[in-house]
Amino acid sequence: MDTLNQLILDPKYHDVLTILKALRNGIVYGAKVRFPHALVMTVLFKSGPAQDKIRYIFRATKQHAKNLGTFAVIYKVMCILQKKLNGGKESDLHTFIAGLVGGYFVFGENNSINQQIVLYIFSRVVMGLVKVPVKRQIIEAPKHTYPVFAAVCWGLVMLLFKRDADTLQPSLRSSMQYIYKDSDSWNNLRTLIWHNK
Repeated sequence: MDTLNQLILDPKYHDVLTILKALRNGIVYGAKVRFPHALVMTVLFKSGPAQDKIRYIFRATKQHAKNLGTFAVIYKVMCILQKKLNGGKESDLHTFIAGLVGGYFVFGENNSINQQIVLYIFSRVVMGLVKVPVKRQIIEAPKHTYPVFAAVCWGLVMLLFKRDADTLQPSLRSSMQYIYKDSDSWNNLRTLIWHNK
């Protein structure tokens, strides 16, 4: 055990072990996040045989875990290579380039899992970019900044839903259809209270 610990702590293996740990952490985190989400969404919204539902849950979990693990490896390898090529010095540009390459090759395929992940990342990037000028004291944030941001987001999504609903992501569109359009009509007490079909 001591020999193994010495090997693990040896600086010459640090880069390789960093890549392996990033792979492991990406896979674990992807599975932890996707499995409960896929389970709940399948139970609530999917119809069909139980076997198909179980298959979908595991396929979605596997893809999410694999994508995060693969991205982590590409990102780490790209950062390490760029640092070595730059005389051992790190740069913010290295981080950006590594993210670009990983994002393109791992999340560039347009499918529902990738869309959810990229949209999640996009929303967090926008929130982060809104906060950067305040954090760096470039501007002073008025106390109503977040409520205005929330209002603009909701105003725009409702306008898109009304005028160009087909441009919205399918699950968002279907939830908005259920809440805002299907609530416009009913033909008896049962359909008023429970559903519109």
